[in-house]
Amino acid sequence: MTLKQYLLGMIAGTLVSWGALSLVINYLNPELAGNMGLAFLYLSLFLSIAGTVTLIGFTWRFFLHKDEMLYRQVSVSFRQGVMIGLAVVIALFLQANKLLTWWNLLLLIIGLTVLEFLALSARRQPPANV
Repeated sequence: MTLKQYLLGMIAGTLVSWGALSLVINYLNPELAGNMGLAFLYLSLFLSIAGTVTLIGFTWRFFLHKDEMLYRQVSVSFRQGVMIGLAVVIALFLQANKLLTWWNLLLLIIGLTVLEFLALSARRQPPANV
């Protein structure tokens, strides 16, 4: 898959996700939709945020880090987009259930930060000689 195909697919998927989110918000009553309606809401919100953050992050990296390989820029942008999307959806889920407190949010941020540092450290370690 070329970079152009990836970006066009990501743009199309993100636009479809934003469209799905607007349909869910406009046509589903959260009191009547039940768990399936909430699942559609959270899934479309996650995909919309993850796609948007991925595209913005890649564009940012593409113009600032021209010396870095494109596949690394794409993978870092995608990973961070997914993590930010997860953070938003988990925070909204906790808020909807009246469980969001400052220390829950702090634990969520710390957990995702640790995951990011683990991903960064795993990428930079050379393979061990066996």
